[in-house]
Amino acid sequence: MTTTPVVELTDVRRTYRSGDTTTRALDGVSLSFAAATFTAVMGPSGSGKSTLLQCAAGLDRADAGRVRLAGQELGALREPRLTVIRRQHTGFVFQAYNLIDALTVEQNVLLPQRLCGVRPDRAWAREVLAKVGLAGRENARPAQLSGGQRQRVALARALAGRPAVIFADEPTGALDLQSGREVLALLRSVVDEYATAVIMVTHDPAAAAWADRAVILADGRIVRDLPEPTAELIATEMMAVTK
Repeated sequence: MTTTPVVELTDVRRTYRSGDTTTRALDGVSLSFAAATFTAVMGPSGSGKSTLLQCAAGLDRADAGRVRLAGQELGALREPRLTVIRRQHTGFVFQAYNLIDALTVEQNVLLPQRLCGVRPDRAWAREVLAKVGLAGRENARPAQLSGGQRQRVALARALAGRPAVIFADEPTGALDLQSGREVLALLRSVVDEYATAVIMVTHDPAAAAWADRAVILADGRIVRDLPEPTAELIATEMMAVTK
């Protein structure tokens, strides 16, 4: 039985122009991501990994090629339909948390549902807050939380919409080692328990080793696609790419 990928990129190309300078961020990238899989996207600075994440999530548009998200071809969509698709099928976790200080933890988690114009599911919000270890902190403000706790709020917010895929951009980049491990363990459990796809950009081989697969980019192209990666293998491959 063939399973339709949650996210699929086919020969995707993206070029940026600034004055007389042209940068080819993605150069014919083809990848697919299935449900219940955890993929780490890696590469040197300027390799195209963040651009890949943004194009896959519909936050940026490819110049050429095809991007499909939850069965929808994004290139054929315009706002506000594209925004609706993102809100229905995706969750986001960023390095900077992107929480609103004036809102409580629970209000931050429920905010995407309110923006969608749907009735907030408070019971589910409290369940995912318990899942990430924040039961009892629903009425706290972000400023009252540690960095690791704030990132767990961001993960709960991503989960609250029951997404098909979570896009995580350096989710442990601002955290200490222990907090980073806790967030990675939660991302791993999201994949295993909810069958959500997770696509994570990271520069850390130890973080990438939590994934089922590591994709390494260089100069906008895929140069390695590693199943069941270890930190040691990833570090070796990254060294080879940056030489």
